[in-house]
Order: sequence, then C-alpha cells, then structure tokens
Amino acid sequence: MEFHVYHDFMVYTKGVAYILMAVTLGAALGWWIFLTGKEPKDDNHH
Repeated sequence: MEFHVYHDFMVYTKGVAYILMAVTLGAALGWWIFLTGKEPKDDNHH
C-alpha cells in the first residue's frame, strides 16, 4: 500500500482504528451476553 501524502495515511489509519473499535465493542457485548446468559427459571415461590 502506497501513501502519497501524510493525510492519506492518517485517514487510512483512522479508518482502521474505528473498525477495530467497532469489532472490540461487538466482542465485548457478545462476551457480556455470554457471561450473563439465561439462567434456568425456578417457579417455586415461597
């Protein structure tokens, strides 16, 4: 990949950073849902 000006490089790296942040957010959300998954319902109310 070839960048002719610094601005092109900056825009590319900023785009990659935003993509990585979105992937990390999605992974963290999935991990949270996995950790707090459905627990079996207990219908015994005392």
